[in-house]
Amino acid sequence: MKLCENKIALVTSATRGIGLACAKKLAENGAKVYLAVRRMDAGQKVANEIIAQGGKAGVVYFDANQEETFSSMVDEVTAKEGRLDILVNNYGSTDVKVDFDLLNGDTDRFFEIVENNLKSVYIPCKQALRSMVKTGGGSIVNISSVGGKFPDLSRMAYSVAKSAINYLTQNIAVQYARQGVRCNAVLPGFIATDAAMQNMSEEFLSMFLKNVPLNRAGLPEDIANAVLFFASDLSSFVTGETMPVAGGFGLPSPMYAMYQEMKSRG
Repeated sequence: MKLCENKIALVTSATRGIGLACAKKLAENGAKVYLAVRRMDAGQKVANEIIAQGGKAGVVYFDANQEETFSSMVDEVTAKEGRLDILVNNYGSTDVKVDFDLLNGDTDRFFEIVENNLKSVYIPCKQALRSMVKTGGGSIVNISSVGGKFPDLSRMAYSVAKSAINYLTQNIAVQYARQGVRCNAVLPGFIATDAAMQNMSEEFLSMFLKNVPLNRAGLPEDIANAVLFFASDLSSFVTGETMPVAGGFGLPSPMYAMYQEMKSRG
């Protein structure tokens, strides 16, 4: 039996990268997956691919700039299917042109970025919970970031938002465990999506990987596998976890990269 047989799932921003990998992984494991997307034609193309491979899929409208869609996408799925078993909040964004450190970052944009990232998880969770509590439970998986765990020199708005999402995840887990709802978060490290690789210099990647014990960039499938674990009954006794999927990034001594360099020199 497939791990998510006959489950109804909703994945936001699911036409590429991590979201696409998650949608396909859940569909491969028996879920009927609704792709919540802004570009409906692109979403339908992915849904058609899933269906052609023997899976079940549909498309609902989600636009990170239209707050009303944070609820309406969930409502549309529950109206069609009568329930929602799995919610994957994959959307997240920042503006690298203004999201810097405290003194150099744009104050108005800081709060806009934090609000956008947090609301696009908070509201879908709230709407999904209304249904899950009525139908006997479900699993919410929030895609956060190791950036919400480790402070950095830039992207403060994004990091603060992801940190808030981690704590939101734990609060939901505690508050709704008795109603059969589990809530966990996956914290990707550097993931080799097309968008990331197109904007990453070889020099930066080489420098970054010195701090990753497994010595490679992650793949979207690595995140999708973690999402499948949390979405399925494999993790039926797991809730409130914020699990890094980052190749060990942040785990070693802060001197790790320098030690490795010294060893390589002999």
